[in-house]
Amino acid sequence: MNTTPPRRQFLATGTALTLGGLGGVFAQLGWAEPALAASTQAAPPAGSNWHNWSGIQTALAQALPTPASEAELQALLARSTGEIRAVGSGHSFTALVPTSGTIVSLDRMSGVISVDKQAMTATVKGGTRLGVLARALEAQGLGLRNQPDVDVQTIAGAISTGTHGTGATLPALHDDVIALRIVKPNGEVVDINAQRQPEWLAAARVSLGSLGVISQVTLRVLPAYNLQRKVWLQPIESLLQQAPQLAQQHRHFEMYYLPFTGYGAAIAHDVYTGNDLYFPKAADDDVLADLRKLRDWLGRFPKLRQWAASKLIDPSMTEEARQRSWKLLSSVRPVKFNESEWHVPREQGVACLRDIIQTIEKHNEAFFPIEFRFIKGDGAWLSPFYGRESCSIAVHAAADEPYQYLIDDCAPIYRRHGGRPHWGKLHLMGTRELSAMYPKWSDFQAVRQQFDPQGRMLNAHLRKLFANA
Repeated sequence: MNTTPPRRQFLATGTALTLGGLGGVFAQLGWAEPALAASTQAAPPAGSNWHNWSGIQTALAQALPTPASEAELQALLARSTGEIRAVGSGHSFTALVPTSGTIVSLDRMSGVISVDKQAMTATVKGGTRLGVLARALEAQGLGLRNQPDVDVQTIAGAISTGTHGTGATLPALHDDVIALRIVKPNGEVVDINAQRQPEWLAAARVSLGSLGVISQVTLRVLPAYNLQRKVWLQPIESLLQQAPQLAQQHRHFEMYYLPFTGYGAAIAHDVYTGNDLYFPKAADDDVLADLRKLRDWLGRFPKLRQWAASKLIDPSMTEEARQRSWKLLSSVRPVKFNESEWHVPREQGVACLRDIIQTIEKHNEAFFPIEFRFIKGDGAWLSPFYGRESCSIAVHAAADEPYQYLIDDCAPIYRRHGGRPHWGKLHLMGTRELSAMYPKWSDFQAVRQQFDPQGRMLNAHLRKLFANA
């Protein structure tokens, strides 16, 4: 039975600033039902030009090959010269991929290789998109423990950058990886697993693609499960006070602050054992477009802008959905943006978010929601969550608008609260700052030297991160 609440106005003005129910909030904060778009993403162009998803990173590469098998990948790397970088979906905002050498696409190395239901593991090819993987596991009655909120990423790219979802007791995706196959730049294949090479695995789980090209990943899986999602609006001050408790109460909890409104959107997911699954009706209008309109109309008058939003928002509006876990946790992203995200110790999370909100609202041009999530700590050496429970805070700007203030103004706040930057999100940190943030930094560099002594897997960006390379 569909129990979706009637459509209500979220914002309304005499012209058209209307939202039809929080299904629109889901979709336009970045959520939409993960339709088949996740399995039909195009490979990089056949020529030598490449750009990332938001268009902020570009490259004129010597070659953009798309090997279809591990054997082809071995042969390709063995005969190549110069720099080599691997690309999955191009969803990173940092310059992890650009090179004038060879950019290897993993798009044709996709699919599940095997499933072991006794061990509850699945082995998949490195270029498998998360949306494709979720569907393949579903067909076997299985699912992932947690997923990030974008489903077009490849499994190799997602784990290499420390991609995560949300959940106070749930670690990032790479923590479920128990084995990898990496093709080194000389074409040699290295098998790494938790039993035989625990230290290599601790390095390889989050490697920024600096050890070689990941051809296979073996990871833990769970029996498929349903989730129930609830989204509600709440004044930001009370939501900040309740956030730590809400994170403990729910399997997944996250929140978005809507700048210059005084309100946050809270999102909770919990396991649901019933079979009456449904999605809410999608809204006709675009929440982000409405927030942008409010900015465009009243951006020069921030106090008036917040007053108008407080009068127009309906705080009683809520929305629920019940679906398979992968359909609610991950989605496609129809609106392009640029992003900076850092991860701070959990005890610093709310205080840091308060400071970020105050800083972002010094910029009248801001309108994109600020994202706040919870992540369990893990033991991958370059994981931003290494050795500590964390909160992530992400700030965004539309792809067609300036974004530098997200980096310049927010980074000092993140650092003051003990933060570490997301490897795939915009930051300006170099080896001096990063080596102080990661206790196993030198250990990782030693492993990287073993795998790639000539530094062929490094581009200009990685050489800045690993200045001693």
